[in-house]
Amino acid sequence: MEGERFMASVNIKFDRFPGGVHKAASFSFDDGQVHDRRLVATMNQYGLKGTFHLNSGKLGQGEEYLRPDEVAELFSGHEISAHTVKHPFLEQSPDDQVVHEIMNDREALEELAGYPVRGMSYPFGGYDDRILSMLPALGIEYSRTTKSHGGFNLPSNPLQWHPTCHQKDMIEAAERFLQSRPYGKRRELLLIWGHSFEFPRDGNWELMDRVGELLGGAEGVWHATMAEVVAYDRALSALRFSVDRRLAHNPSAIDVWFSANGEPVKVGGGETLKL
Repeated sequence: MEGERFMASVNIKFDRFPGGVHKAASFSFDDGQVHDRRLVATMNQYGLKGTFHLNSGKLGQGEEYLRPDEVAELFSGHEISAHTVKHPFLEQSPDDQVVHEIMNDREALEELAGYPVRGMSYPFGGYDDRILSMLPALGIEYSRTTKSHGGFNLPSNPLQWHPTCHQKDMIEAAERFLQSRPYGKRRELLLIWGHSFEFPRDGNWELMDRVGELLGGAEGVWHATMAEVVAYDRALSALRFSVDRRLAHNPSAIDVWFSANGEPVKVGGGETLKL
């Protein structure tokens, strides 16, 4: 009897992104300089999505930075994220300055974006345990580092979100990503970071077209912002199952996908599904 009941249960695996795919790609760029205009136009051309970490205190300051009044329209369809007001070394800053830099940046960017800003990237890639402990109370759900690991794993701690690679290495990484067939079909994420000003500085704007041609037309890849990846992962982990896992309830507002006995399953936001 017990054996029959066990055999009748459903094997669940959290191995899928929206659309039932196993792969996701995202871009993460810092500083909000005017070269973001060309960068975004290229990304839009290929259907790529990115998160743009802005220093609100530098917007409109000189010819190299974006104007505040163009931010919302420029990054429509992408994500506006924090990068502090003035780009200090956070690990060298007192607590009250850290709070000021992050909260004031969030507030200024939220007024421009029209939605809550809940992510950031570390200026100069700098952080320590003290900074990590402060971020949840400051409303930050994730923060990207500059420590590339070369792999495609999702972050174990979103507040220490290490990217796959820098933009100069993205062609090789994108090729490996598309060719990768991980054991067990686990989820894979390609996260590319950098700065738009590096393309004209290094004379390699063609890299964006090359990566766009690789990723934009690739089947089985979910193109998402960093906030979308975090929100989806939280919704996936929040799924509730009956003891035999034949009933799945999705308490979130986000549609999620997973595998049940190896087959893709979609559970809509607020839905209870019988498997």
